[in-house]
Amino acid sequence: MTDILKTIIACKRQEIAAKASLGLYDNIAQSAAACPHTVISMSKALAASTTGIIAEFKRRSPSKGDIHPSADVSLIIPAYENCGATACSILTDTRFFGGSLSDLVLARSLTRMPLLRKDFIVDERQIFEARIFGADAILLIAAALSFDEICRFTTTAHSLGLEVLLELHDESELDRFVPTVDMVGVNNRNLSTFATDTAISARMAAALPDNIVKVAESGLTDMKEVSKLRNAGYRGFLIGETFMKHDNPGQALKSFIDER
Repeated sequence: MTDILKTIIACKRQEIAAKASLGLYDNIAQSAAACPHTVISMSKALAASTTGIIAEFKRRSPSKGDIHPSADVSLIIPAYENCGATACSILTDTRFFGGSLSDLVLARSLTRMPLLRKDFIVDERQIFEARIFGADAILLIAAALSFDEICRFTTTAHSLGLEVLLELHDESELDRFVPTVDMVGVNNRNLSTFATDTAISARMAAALPDNIVKVAESGLTDMKEVSKLRNAGYRGFLIGETFMKHDNPGQALKSFIDER
């Protein structure tokens, strides 16, 4: 685990402890189980889509700093849907990415696209939160979790009707692949240098089962890269900065798709 990931995870555990001390997790499992929102399958949406783009909403990142600090969910999420996104990824980490669970709630009220809660999940109570606040899928980062934790968290998510996107970075993490996850993401960003290389996704495709929905993450800047990875077996393409660095991310998405 890299220093930045260790720092983020340590902060996340502190946040969870603080919430627990305030009673914010009291009865959360029961509330999640009773949540009326009907979950939308992200894996099925990606498998059926001709573009498979998971458009990401984020204001900043540790590697890039501010990307779009004034980004407004109420403007960007409907634009993403209207301009051809298959699903959306909502950053809910506040300290490092400028997001919040409020962003997820608002996004849920504005779209029928599947929504991924993108955060650093290290505790089952975050999965209950995801269900309550409107997510359809959660992200589990292999670099931050053990095989047993991934198994347990996947079981919890499925018990709530949520899907799981398991994120890998390279072949060294294949020992944490859990066959019951719904999607596997390959992040092209090196966690030590923050450099991106889409060749990682291309290389990893052959190491993953044919029947799993594969998602390429980070470093995708044009449809040629997307087409190449689609030919390699990917059906989802998580793209954030490429769109969010523009004043109008929805229009940036439309222009990206129109390159085909």
